[in-house]
Amino acid sequence: MRRRVCGAAFGTALMLALAVSATASAHVVKQFGSYSVAMGWLHEPTYVGVENSVQVIVKDGSGNPVNDLQPGDLQVVVSTAGQQTAALPLQPSFDPDTGLGTPGEYTASLIPTQVGDYTFHLSGSIHGHAVDEMATSSDQTFNTVTAGTDVQFPVKLPALGDLSTLIERVDGRATTANAAATQAQQLATQAQQAATQAQQAVAQAQQAAGQASDNANRALLAGIVVGGLGVLLGLAGLIVGLRVSRRRT
Repeated sequence: MRRRVCGAAFGTALMLALAVSATASAHVVKQFGSYSVAMGWLHEPTYVGVENSVQVIVKDGSGNPVNDLQPGDLQVVVSTAGQQTAALPLQPSFDPDTGLGTPGEYTASLIPTQVGDYTFHLSGSIHGHAVDEMATSSDQTFNTVTAGTDVQFPVKLPALGDLSTLIERVDGRATTANAAATQAQQLATQAQQAATQAQQAVAQAQQAAGQASDNANRALLAGIVVGGLGVLLGLAGLIVGLRVSRRRT
């Protein structure tokens, strides 16, 4: 029985030692006064486009977790590729009322969107002890962000950068298509205006032709009347001439 108990205790101790060493190997551990601070990614390996957090674990000189830090006591700025975030407050994940979460753990949520090395700049204070530490991902600190294609199944997703380039191309084509559609609409409007003007010109020509036809009809009627009058005057003259001739004879 003693051997079994000793063996179980040894196994448990070994598992704890492996867990501690694994955490330490993926985090930067620094001492600030009597407090130790471990800093790294909450989830490792760390993949692009996958929600993660900057994880900070605080313990006192006796190795006990420190759970009473307030939001804003510690903050972290994350930078990569010449860009950096605003100061991200580290929030406690442990809830003493329910016992949920990890004692001494503080996190700041982040979704890395680019492959490469990231730098964490931790600052603030722990019970009056100033904290100022900067570390960059490496084999000796915490994981570099990778694309994660090795663990994608069953379909390999395109990289975020490729998607961004594709979206920009589609947006460019859509903008060009919209511009062409706008230009075509303007041309259609101009053609419709030209057609309207042509219809108005045809209507005016028809009106002018109608007026000309009316004028011609009036002129023809006047000519007929004048001609008739001429004939009547000629007949009257002829009759008068005949009467005069008879009187002479």
